[in-house]
Amino acid sequence: MKQVIQTKKEAWLHAVRLRTLPLALASIFAGSFLAAYQNVFRWEILLFAALTTIFLQILSNLSNDYGDTIHGADHLARQGPVRAVQSGLISLPEMKRAMYIFGALSLVSGLILLFLAVQDWVLFGVFLGLGLAAIWASVSYTSGKNPYGYAGLGDISVFAFFGLLGVYGTYFLHSLAWDDSVIWIGIALGLFSAAVLNINNIRDIAS
Repeated sequence: MKQVIQTKKEAWLHAVRLRTLPLALASIFAGSFLAAYQNVFRWEILLFAALTTIFLQILSNLSNDYGDTIHGADHLARQGPVRAVQSGLISLPEMKRAMYIFGALSLVSGLILLFLAVQDWVLFGVFLGLGLAAIWASVSYTSGKNPYGYAGLGDISVFAFFGLLGVYGTYFLHSLAWDDSVIWIGIALGLFSAAVLNINNIRDIAS
């Protein structure tokens, strides 16, 4: 039986999907643990990397709720938890406004992270590009004119951002050095995150 959403507060909590945040943070903590093992750990990097990731994950969740509604994937016969917009308690304009807010928060937090981590403008530009790509990926999974999630490309995105980039990127921002052994932890977490996505996709095959 589906849980009934009765208040707007409950609808927003469903849309944010707090249960997804630990998986999103796993790569940040993994990269930071590896940095601590190498004695290059910096608290401020962990803090702003975690904040940026939280904002990006919430943005992704809100965008997914929005996109699945406008593209018809969310309907009364859909399996799984009730969506916020589908419940009628949150309108499409309200959800879109929340997406803009969390997109802006993730950008500001990411910029602070880069200002603290790197002094080289080339590296700053590279990581800024990766950050903007992460924002785009969060929004475009099921939103926009050509959602890549409906084309079966979500697994690749999750593997890259929740695995390789999350772990290796975090480690590099701590250390400003490359370590090839870190890639294996990134691959492991990327595959685990893709597996979680597959579970959700299997549930949603019919819709």
